[in-house]
Amino acid sequence: MKNFRLFWAVVRRCKLEKAIFFFLLAFLLFSAVLLRVEPDVQSFGDALWFLFVSCTTIGYGDISAVTTVGRLIVSFMTLYHLVLLALVTGVVVSHYQEVLARREKETITLFLDKLTHLTELSPEELEQIQERVRKLDRTGWLK
Repeated sequence: MKNFRLFWAVVRRCKLEKAIFFFLLAFLLFSAVLLRVEPDVQSFGDALWFLFVSCTTIGYGDISAVTTVGRLIVSFMTLYHLVLLALVTGVVVSHYQEVLARREKETITLFLDKLTHLTELSPEELEQIQERVRKLDRTGWLK
């Protein structure tokens, strides 16, 4: 539940909640339309299933669109879903990179603060700094 709250906070910060809301609304509305126009769709549950399988590009083939309206709906919703999925993925990755950059900056700031106050540090703290510098040197970060 905590991960979902974090995810939703990121989505809201990037103003994607409207796109998700309209996708869900269109999904329900177009499922109802598919129930009316497609002869193989016998119930609203079947319409939801058919549109879900189409949007996720799984395509089991148990139901397929045969009418022009049904094909247009499925095509539109599949493209909408792909675009929405790409946007959400990009937002989550961007947020994660921001978090990592912020953590790195905090770590570097703390490290530099310790370096500016070397005379006030204990021998153990000085040894920790020395070890950290050695690690950075081995990774090539200092070059």
